[in-house]
Amino acid sequence: MKKAISTTAAPAAIGPYSQAIRHGDYLFVSGQIPIDPATGAVVEGDIVAQTERVMKNLEAVIVAAGMSFANVLRCSCFLSDMDDFGRFNEVYGTYLGQSAPSRETMQVAKLPKGVRVEISAICGV
Repeated sequence: MKKAISTTAAPAAIGPYSQAIRHGDYLFVSGQIPIDPATGAVVEGDIVAQTERVMKNLEAVIVAAGMSFANVLRCSCFLSDMDDFGRFNEVYGTYLGQSAPSRETMQVAKLPKGVRVEISAICGV
């Protein structure tokens, strides 16, 4: 049976979806963008600042489900500019480097609200 996960420590969904869905031992975290949950505003700045906020949002949802970054099995990462990959990867690695999950990273034409980065995750017990 699936259960929606929600926390005010991460931005509310901006569409008809859940922050995450838990199904058995798995957690499917919706794509997080750099929105500050306290203000609802997009975090301004470069890829470093935006990736930091995305990782904090991901962590908040994962923790709300009773898990941690150690439970992350896979991430899907979307960048608006692949030239940001190196600096994005540095920030991402500080959060997931020791228990690096599988992932793909791709450049896309546009992301919601004009942000530079979006990341979704699949976690397991």
